[in-house]
Amino acid sequence: MFERRNLVFVIVLLFVIDAIFWFQILIAPDSFGPSELYFFEVGQGDAELLKFPGGVKVLVDGGPDNSVLSALDSVLSPFDRYIDLVVLSHPETDHFSGLIEVVRRYETGIFLWGGQKASTNGFVDLASAVSEKKALSLVISEGDKIKYRDSIIEVLSPSAKLPAGNSTNDLSLVFKVYTGGVTSLFTGDIGFLPEKDILARHDLNVDVLKVPHHGSKNSSGMEFLNELSPKVSVIGVGRNSYGHPAREALERLALAGSQIFRTDRDGTVKLIFDQGTIRVLRKKSSLD
Repeated sequence: MFERRNLVFVIVLLFVIDAIFWFQILIAPDSFGPSELYFFEVGQGDAELLKFPGGVKVLVDGGPDNSVLSALDSVLSPFDRYIDLVVLSHPETDHFSGLIEVVRRYETGIFLWGGQKASTNGFVDLASAVSEKKALSLVISEGDKIKYRDSIIEVLSPSAKLPAGNSTNDLSLVFKVYTGGVTSLFTGDIGFLPEKDILARHDLNVDVLKVPHHGSKNSSGMEFLNELSPKVSVIGVGRNSYGHPAREALERLALAGSQIFRTDRDGTVKLIFDQGTIRVLRKKSSLD
């Protein structure tokens, strides 16, 4: 199973990433460019890939099945079989199932998660894959930060102040990423309660929002969105019986003035961050 460790691992992590950084400088001096963020089309689920300047890659969740593999193949070189950080927001199958084969087929530097476990066979398979590939498994929590050059990942939730017995969704890892002069917020499947908790403890203004819980009517509250004021919001969603994305959530996002994209209609959404500017490409129109 996963090994729980405290995040005094930042020094270790920085050492690992620094080694990768210098390796890439030596073998690929022209690899530095803008940051990229992909919201993969994986059906009813979430899977996002961050590419920092220098080639460092962060995969957040893996969707409900192996669709993430073809998505990765479409944006990575066939010779690129290494993912620096794999992050699991929470142990729901529509977020972790695809990670099983990702970990088996790609070398993984560090596996980051929030410490929540599930009793399903799939989650046991994921734990076994991480162990077998000898990836470093670390539990992260509110207040932890990871820095690579000018890119920063900061964990905002779950908070110890959230009531005991909260749902798995509400205990999702929530973290913001600053890279390429742009701030993005990753929200897992949180609902109104953790949204309010985050607002009570953090001053937030973001450029890009990974819309919580696939656009559920019980997420993306108006107060939350007004505080964030995201320029771009992306919903990871596919055919489902839950009513995602809900009309109420879409209306609130529109009222907040955000440009809305959704993977069921736009396909994979690619964002390019360059000195504070955001360029949006959609697979079903002009994704390159």
